[in-house]
Amino acid sequence: MRKYGLIMLLGGALGFFFATGKMKEAEPVPPGISISEYARYEAGRWELLRYALAAIGGIGALFSLFPEGR
Repeated sequence: MRKYGLIMLLGGALGFFFATGKMKEAEPVPPGISISEYARYEAGRWELLRYALAAIGGIGALFSLFPEGR
């Protein structure tokens, strides 16, 4: 479980920084829109992906710190 946790942590961290770079290149999301409308804009899609990758990295950190259900 620790091996998969480290893979998730590394993949989540690298993906987070990649998505951050791509988000900065795209046109910004207009202020005042709801979260459900974020998928209409390229920067919004990158931002949602960034949060998902951060969550995957966090879960990977937990898996690597607490292997085998401790």
